[in-house]
Amino acid sequence: MSFSPAILGSLLRDLEHAARPAARYVVAFSGGLDSTVLLHALKAFGSDVPIVAVHINHGLQDEAVAWESHCSSVATELGVKYESIDVDVDLQSGKGPEAAARDARYGALLECLDDNDWLLSAHHRDDQAETLLLNLIRGSGPAGVAGMGGIRRFGSGWLARPLLNVERESLHLYAQDSSLRWIEDPSNVDTRFDRNFLRHEIVPRLQSRWPDLSARFQRSAGHAGEAAKLLADLAAIDLDLLEGRAERLPVQGLLKLSDARKRNLIRYCLRQLGLTTPTAQQLRRVLGEVIPARADAQPLVSWPGGAVRRYRNHLYLLQDDLAVALDSQPVVDGTLELGRGLGTLCFTPGAGFGLSEEIFDAGLTVCARQGGENIRLPGQSHTKKLKKLLQEEGVVPWMRDRIPLLYANEQLVAVGDLWIAAGAGVEHGISVLWRDRPALH
Repeated sequence: MSFSPAILGSLLRDLEHAARPAARYVVAFSGGLDSTVLLHALKAFGSDVPIVAVHINHGLQDEAVAWESHCSSVATELGVKYESIDVDVDLQSGKGPEAAARDARYGALLECLDDNDWLLSAHHRDDQAETLLLNLIRGSGPAGVAGMGGIRRFGSGWLARPLLNVERESLHLYAQDSSLRWIEDPSNVDTRFDRNFLRHEIVPRLQSRWPDLSARFQRSAGHAGEAAKLLADLAAIDLDLLEGRAERLPVQGLLKLSDARKRNLIRYCLRQLGLTTPTAQQLRRVLGEVIPARADAQPLVSWPGGAVRRYRNHLYLLQDDLAVALDSQPVVDGTLELGRGLGTLCFTPGAGFGLSEEIFDAGLTVCARQGGENIRLPGQSHTKKLKKLLQEEGVVPWMRDRIPLLYANEQLVAVGDLWIAAGAGVEHGISVLWRDRPALH
């Protein structure tokens, strides 16, 4: 496929069939050939949708500062709004430098999106072929062989890849014809990285025999994508029949499914939660050790980016490294981030039963359970041990020390969004909402 601004406009319109129209186009702008062509063509297309170029500085190369300056200059020349974000790449995560940098990059880009923004990535057909090969080598199933999709939900917006049917050579010709300037990242030729090894050593050999290799892989990815969609539909049906939630699956219902459907459902739920999927061996451990465990056991299988636990008669899917107990900290505005995998505490005035304004305005402090706490609930005449309340409520053991406790003048006034103490709550008060929390029971 040749490439032009008009073709890009057509590709974007095609993607609108699967998503809401874009409020903004947020371009992931590395300054390399592909993202430079995407940004230039998007501007030349003349859409009414606002454009923002976002450069992520990983700080892993000596040239990082010069690259950021180059990207800022290009965006200025095009008359495009520009943002640069520095990220810390966790090279000790065990995921490898490529995956760690990708996680940091997409985490930062996710924070840039407002409702219905489209994050535009410049991945093209050759990238898709490399991804399919990598996933085959890793032993991926249909979802992995399907490669990258054209558009999908991403936070409050969408992640779109409009160039997946465009070959790298077409983008290169466009860049030359338009006299564009771009960055050449030396790490892109370092064949110690798997993708670069395939790109420079393996794919050229394959293309010498099958020149239309990328098109063939694109067709295979399309077929695998259809199969993956059917498997996702089956998992959604199973989840509904089990009356479970993605983060909490009933064990007795799981036991009625075949092993293949168990694996399919667990993978589906992990993807729904934004967690990584386990290896085949780790998934076998979930089926062989966690699901059939005694009801009073607390087995755990974890991997980088995900974990499966059992408590009583349910299977719980969650982060592998939930943040530890909260440090004591004041509530200074309407939201409070609780740490990795624990979600956000939000305070909303006038939204039903909640804390009184007097208590809220006097100042709240949030901390973790230390042991020995007592609380008196509305309608009760005596205080109760918080430990006993959590046990009676069936709160899973690993969350009992991670529940945020709200204090006013050293008095416990609320336990997460579970309970508000007697005398601290009023109708049409300031409600406490714990968003994106792990399953508690």
